[in-house]
Amino acid sequence: MTGIMNNEVRTDTLSNGLRVVGRRSDGNVAYIGVAVNAGSRDEPADREGLAHFVEHTLFKGTKRRKSWHISNRLESVGGEVNAYTSKEETLIYTTAPAGNAERAIELLADIIRNSVFPAGELDKERGVVIEEIHSYLDSPSDNVFDCYEELIFAGSPLAHNILGTPDSVMSLTGGDCRTFLDTKYTPDNMVIYAVTPDDPARILRLLERYFSGLHYSVSGLNRSMPVEAAPFDKVIDKSGHQAHTILGTRLFGRLDERRYALFLYNNYLGGPNMSSRLNQEIRERRGLAYSVDSTVSLYSDTGTLNIYAGCDRENTARCINLIRNEIDRLAQGPVSERIFARIREQYRGQLLVRSDHREGSAMSLAKSMLYFGRIIDATYTARRVMELTREEFLEICRLVASRSLNRLTLQ
Repeated sequence: MTGIMNNEVRTDTLSNGLRVVGRRSDGNVAYIGVAVNAGSRDEPADREGLAHFVEHTLFKGTKRRKSWHISNRLESVGGEVNAYTSKEETLIYTTAPAGNAERAIELLADIIRNSVFPAGELDKERGVVIEEIHSYLDSPSDNVFDCYEELIFAGSPLAHNILGTPDSVMSLTGGDCRTFLDTKYTPDNMVIYAVTPDDPARILRLLERYFSGLHYSVSGLNRSMPVEAAPFDKVIDKSGHQAHTILGTRLFGRLDERRYALFLYNNYLGGPNMSSRLNQEIRERRGLAYSVDSTVSLYSDTGTLNIYAGCDRENTARCINLIRNEIDRLAQGPVSERIFARIREQYRGQLLVRSDHREGSAMSLAKSMLYFGRIIDATYTARRVMELTREEFLEICRLVASRSLNRLTLQ
């Protein structure tokens, strides 16, 4: 095992090659989890929803524990074990009061190494996941994003939604789950994080004890960049009162250094603040939409900028025109030095405020190592944002304005 100290963050490697990242905290809670570089994008073509189904059924039984014993292992001391799946990652995480680190580590190792996917439990969980699918279908503000990604990533595994379909979920077997676990949950494809009040050396010894037996094999990831989809402008009528519209375009992936300027652009254009350009122009000044915002989704080799607006049907065209106008205005010339200083400082502050969420920050350490092989935390990102020039910002403004904006509306 090796260890390196890096600005209070420790990075280590277990004897089987599994990477570990963490730091000693001053709190009363231990945050320990496993990030896996595998998600819905990495499923076999005929097994949509498998990554998410595995995440659900990991907790349904191991060689030595039944479902109840898994959930009760940390709940009995006031903690929890949980998980989520995205397009390119799965994260299994625990929170527990200080003093329970070994309990959490042993549990994580058990469900990753020894899950048996009991047939009866799988049958029950299929019903749970299918209900989750129907709940998304009943929510057009959620469903519109899945429908949009089916179009903008057409022909790629990124196109299908994370949950799969009722038919695909019904076809999944325990063997499918075990194969996915064996080929994707491998030491080269995972990072463990541990942010606890415990002695880091003790945590490392525990991780070596419980995780070093995980077999080492090269993960079965086989990703290829999605081809550029044909431009689309589509309306799907579902006889709803409100229209849900996404305007968006394909951009670069998460490794591109222009991402910092893109993050700043997105925050200024339609980020999660009342002062964003789109919120001020569409909601505050004109009252045309209840919700309008923009988001950036970056993957290993591609990404999207998406702008969502929820409004009455008759206001859809006006909202779309106003969005396009704001994008064009930003591309016409550099913002003033005063405005640029303000928007950088605002975004920097948001990053630092969000970083105060201890569990989220702990997870971010693991994802940073998983994707970049080094620590890129909120402090580093905030510094990179403050180093941006107006010219770099304008380059992103013009890049977005030069792209064809695809549109999907569910109404």
